[in-house]
Amino acid sequence: MAVQQSLANGASGRLWGGRFTGKTDELMEQYNESLSFDRVFYAQDIAGSIAYARANVTTKILTQHEFDAIENGLNQVLEEWRTDTFVIKKGIDEDIHTANERRLGEIIGTDIAGKLHTGRSRNDQVATDLRLWLRDELREIERYLIDLLKVVAERAQNDISLLMPSYTHLQRAQPIRWSHWLLSYGAFFADDLLRLREVIKRVNRCPLGCGAVAGNAFHIDRHAMAQELGFDGLLPNSMAAVADRVFILETMQWGSTLMMNISRWSEDLIIYSSGEFGFVRLADAYTTGSSLMPQKKNSDSLELLRGKAGRVFGQMAGLMMSIKGIPSTYNKDLQESVEPMLAHVKTLKDSLLIAARVLATLTTFPTKMAAALTPDMLATDLAEYLVRKGLPFRETHHISGRVVALAETEDVPMDRLSLEQLQGVDRRFGADVLGVFDYERSVEMKDATGGTSRRAVEEQIQNLLRIIEKGE
Repeated sequence: MAVQQSLANGASGRLWGGRFTGKTDELMEQYNESLSFDRVFYAQDIAGSIAYARANVTTKILTQHEFDAIENGLNQVLEEWRTDTFVIKKGIDEDIHTANERRLGEIIGTDIAGKLHTGRSRNDQVATDLRLWLRDELREIERYLIDLLKVVAERAQNDISLLMPSYTHLQRAQPIRWSHWLLSYGAFFADDLLRLREVIKRVNRCPLGCGAVAGNAFHIDRHAMAQELGFDGLLPNSMAAVADRVFILETMQWGSTLMMNISRWSEDLIIYSSGEFGFVRLADAYTTGSSLMPQKKNSDSLELLRGKAGRVFGQMAGLMMSIKGIPSTYNKDLQESVEPMLAHVKTLKDSLLIAARVLATLTTFPTKMAAALTPDMLATDLAEYLVRKGLPFRETHHISGRVVALAETEDVPMDRLSLEQLQGVDRRFGADVLGVFDYERSVEMKDATGGTSRRAVEEQIQNLLRIIEKGE
C-alpha cells in the first residue's frame, strides 16, 4: 500500500512519456531528478537551443517565423531564470532541459515549441550545456590563477633583497632570496596555467547535433552551431560525443594538481608563520583565534586550503570510479559527474582568491629570516672555494665536511674558526677563505639561469610575466 501511495502522476507529461503507461514512484522521481543542481546551466541550455533552432531553419524543420517565436520565447524563459521568477513544476520538470522546453511551450504553444527537439536528444543537449558552462568557468579560473601569479611576481620584485634559509628534508640547506622561494611556487603555478589552457581547448569542442547516439538525420550544420556558441571545433564521433565525461575528469585532474601545489605552498607558509620560525605573519582577515587561549593566531585560511585539497582529490577519484565500469555511450551514471564538478569548480575558484589575498597581505620579517641563516649553510660554498683552486669536488666535499665537524667539536660557528684552524684541516685554504662566510655573496654566486642571485631572480620574474601575458 505504501508503495502504491508513493506512485506519482503518469509519464505522459515528460519528454520521454509516450512509451510509458505506468506511473513513476515518487522516490524514484526524487532519485532521478537533476533540476535541483543542473538549473545552474539555464543560460547555456537556452543558448544551445537557440543555436539548434537557428540551424533547423536551414534544414526546413522550422520556418523563419517559427524560429523567431522560439528565440523570443526562450529569451523570455532566460529572463525568468535571471529574475528568479521561473516557476518549477514538481513532477514534470525533472531537469533543466525539460523545464525550459515545458515553459517555452506554455509561452509560444506546443505546436511550435514541440518542433525544437527534432533530431536532438538530451544526451547531446546536456553534453553541450556542460561544456559551455565549464569552458566559461575555466576561463574565469584562468583569470584568478593569473591574479595569483601577478601577486607572486610583484612580491618577488618588491622583496628581492630579503635573504632566508632554503630547506630540504625540512632541514636548513643553503641561503636563498625569499623571492626565490616565492618564484619556486610561481613556477608550479605557471605550469598549472599552461596545463589549464590546454584543458580549455579540449573542453571547448561541440557535441551539439550528435543526437542520442547515432547522429542527426536532418543534415544539420554542426559547424554553424559550434561557431555561434563559441566552440573551437566539433567532436568528430556522435557516440563519443554523448558518452564523454573525460573533459570533466581532466578538469578535476588538473584541479587536483593545482590544489596539490596550493597545499604545499600553504604548508610552507604555515611553518614560516609559526612562532618557531616567525618569517611571516598573516593578516588578521585570514586568521582566527582560539576560544580558550587568547594569544593564539591560527592560520585557518592556509589550513583550509591544505585541507580542501583532499576534497578535490576525492571528487576526481569518485568520478573516475563512476565512469570506469559503464558501457559505451550515454548511461544515467554520467549524471553523477555534475554535482562533483560544480563543487570542484567552486572550491578551485574560492581557493585561488583566498591564496592571492593571503599572499598580497602577509607581512614579512627580514630580521627573523636573516637570523635563521647559520654559517654551516655555507659549507657547500666552502667546498666550491677549493674547487676554484683546482681540486675535484668530491675531495673538497670531504674537506668541507671535516671543517663542519671541527666547528661542532669546538662548539663555535664555522665563521668563527681561525685561518690557522682551517689550514689545519687543509693547507690550501688561503687568507681569502674567510670571505666565503657571507650570505649575500653566497646567493649572488648562484647566478646561472634559475638560480637565486638578484639577476637570476629578476630573469625568473620576467619569464613569469611573459607566460601570464601570452594568455591575456
